[in-house]
Amino acid sequence: MAWIYLLVASVFEVVFALGTNATNGFTELVPSIVTIVAATGGIFFLSLALKTLDVGVGYTVWTGIGATGTVVLGTLIFGESMNVWKAVAFVLIIGGILGLKLSDKLTTAA
Repeated sequence: MAWIYLLVASVFEVVFALGTNATNGFTELVPSIVTIVAATGGIFFLSLALKTLDVGVGYTVWTGIGATGTVVLGTLIFGESMNVWKAVAFVLIIGGILGLKLSDKLTTAA
């Protein structure tokens, strides 16, 4: 269940980051409310995940998914630039996340 909480927290993290971009310095009401709710939801679900997961693993996965999701959606929604080096970096981040998830399973099984 901790990994599900972490995925939900990561979705909130992406919404938070994208929402922050849309707030125009917290001068736009609806994006500001969405951003605050997303930040609260992200931290809440992260705290639930960290009841079981090591903080180093949970936080790293949370920020990794948040960063990767933000870049992908920022490219699609806001037309931000994407190049080969960014794509390689995101593949490495995803590989690190998968490695942490696998290491958690291997530690539990041992």
